[in-house]
Amino acid sequence: MSASVVPPDTLTEPTTAESVRESSGLNQMHHVGNSDLLRLHKVAFLCSRTCPEQVARSSRRWAVLQRDSGVCVMSGFQSPIEKHVLQQLLQGTQPVIVALAKGIRRPVEPAFAAALDAGRLLILSRYAESVTHACQDKCWQRNRLMLDLADEVVIAHAAPGGSLERLCREYQMKKQFSSL
Repeated sequence: MSASVVPPDTLTEPTTAESVRESSGLNQMHHVGNSDLLRLHKVAFLCSRTCPEQVARSSRRWAVLQRDSGVCVMSGFQSPIEKHVLQQLLQGTQPVIVALAKGIRRPVEPAFAAALDAGRLLILSRYAESVTHACQDKCWQRNRLMLDLADEVVIAHAAPGGSLERLCREYQMKKQFSSL
């Protein structure tokens, strides 16, 4: 499956695309999969790389609930808990949006094949395929993009003093956050 570059004004309602361009400096997005998923109600899920075991258990239960409820979940799926949530979601039939902090790798991971074929997966990236590593700055920009696109935000855990905690402070007046 080949990647496409989609102008942001074709992805979402005009006000959302405009706010994404203003706050994220978004000029274009690369994607593989069903870009119509961006028109759905989206819940962004974020979790710091390290978290207490109680948060991990709650996140696992939350993932199953979202999967069984058919909720469109968007995440970078980079931290260990986010990866586990993705595994749970890929077992369902609900839509999933993966936002990468690097270019979209070819070929796309085999674990994504069934969801892509079913039209229920979208892989997004602000970066060309030649960008092969996700650095801290790219992760920050990816997380900002997700918060801009999301209708709801769930923060499983933001480590004190970490970049996710700083991002939450930056967005606290713009978005309502929930925790598990």
